[in-house]
Formats: sequence, C-alpha cells, structure tokens
Amino acid sequence: MIVVTGATGNVGRPLTQALAEAGEQVTAVSRRAVAMPDGVRHVAADLAELTSLAPALDGAKALFLLLSGDLHAPEARPADIIGLAAASGVRRVVLLSSQGVATRPLGPSRVAMRTVEDALRESGLDWAVLRPGGFASNALAWAESVRTQGTVAAPFGDVGVPVVDPADIAEVAAACLLDDRHIGGVYELTGPEVITPRQQAEAIAAALGSPVRFHELTRDEAKTTMIRFVPMELADDTLDIISAPNPAELRISPDVERVLSRAPRSFNGWVARNTAAFR
Repeated sequence: MIVVTGATGNVGRPLTQALAEAGEQVTAVSRRAVAMPDGVRHVAADLAELTSLAPALDGAKALFLLLSGDLHAPEARPADIIGLAAASGVRRVVLLSSQGVATRPLGPSRVAMRTVEDALRESGLDWAVLRPGGFASNALAWAESVRTQGTVAAPFGDVGVPVVDPADIAEVAAACLLDDRHIGGVYELTGPEVITPRQQAEAIAAALGSPVRFHELTRDEAKTTMIRFVPMELADDTLDIISAPNPAELRISPDVERVLSRAPRSFNGWVARNTAAFR
C-alpha cells in the first residue's frame, strides 16, 4: 500500500489517480474528506499532528510526502514524519522538496527543507527527492480575477522562470515510488521554457479567446496576499526568487525527460487542460 499526502492538491490528485490506475493499493491523506477514485482509501489527517497520521501509515510500504505551508514555520518539526514512517514499517519515501534547497540554501524555508532531506537520507529507508521550481498551477490564484475582471495581478511581470506542470511532478513521483532504479535519486523538475507572468496572462487570454489585462503588483502588495496562505519566511523566500532568479533557477532541467522519456509539458499545455477554471 502506498500513502499519498496532500492527496487533494495539484500534485497529489493526479498521483493518486496514476497509482490507482497502476493497480496499487492507495491511501489518500488530506485534512478534509473528498471524493476519491474507486478503490482508494481516504484518511483525514493533519501532518502537523502525528497521531492523526499514524493510522494512514499502518501497513504502508511507501509514502509520498508533501509538506503543507504551515510545516515550513520555524516551530514545525516536519522531519518527525520520517521517523514515524520508519517506525510504522514504511520502506520507501518520496519527498516533494524544493529547487531552492540547492539554489538558495540559506533561505529560512530552504534550511528547514534541507533538514527534512537530511533526515530522510539518514533514516535507512529507500528514498528519492523531487525538487521542483515554480508550479504552473500557481496561476490558479488568478482564476477569480480573470473570471470576474479579466485581469491577472502579479509582481515582477517581465521576470520569468521555467514553471513545471504538476502533472509532470506526479508522474515522476509515481515512477520513483514504483521503480527501484530511482532509489537515491534527486530530481530537479522544471518546465521546458522560461515564461514570465505577463506571458502566462497572454497564454490564458489565448486559451479563453478573450482579452486578459496584466496588472503589476509591488513586492509589498504581493507579500500581503501571500502571507494569508503561507508563513512570512516562505513568502519572502519565494518573492526573492521570482524577483531575481539566479542562473540555476533559470536553467531548464533535463530530469523530467530523464525519468519519463519525454519532454516536460509546457505552460500552454497546462492552460489548455485547465481553461475551465478561468471561464
């Protein structure tokens, strides 16, 4: 049995589906109960409360670990989840980490994630680490303003990074959970091209067949919105990256193609599959 945390999210949902379609027994973990694919067991749990997670790990052979924003806070202890998994008999963990662990190792949230990576390496378990950059699905934050005002509001409109499609992350995660060849692998996951927020707005407009206006936010305006959803340290780290990505953060990684034997999906492809969210 394979446990998928964050199972209702943009990575966890397609990963759960892919594993179920591959004939695996899957336990999907999320804070709230939602509809799941046929045959998938659901457990409501909060990863910050280990006692709620323990029942999901009973009988599990592998774990996909996705840490929610509150687990990046200074007082959080996400590495304890690795210990619980090992004590529960889990033999393999695939960790969704962050590109910034390598490209910005001194950022507060990156230091915390490095601690989790280190705990995993030292656990004695089989492991793989996925380090994606920016997600194409972050554009869903604009969905309401596109629907109601025909507007995308974002900072640093002409600064781009190679955002990755969460479906690619899910497929790489499935490969790492199921294929022994990926044990000990560290995979940096990006899309196939650098794309700016302004260009993303243009791609959404093209998919909708209607104009979408781009409004550039200041850093402070963007931070005010972000800290409603993530700790301040993580907001600052993210804004540092998207305001001035370094050469490593602009690099197109070959790792999606290495694992999946195909090129990564483009942002335009992601928009084409998700146009309904913006209508």
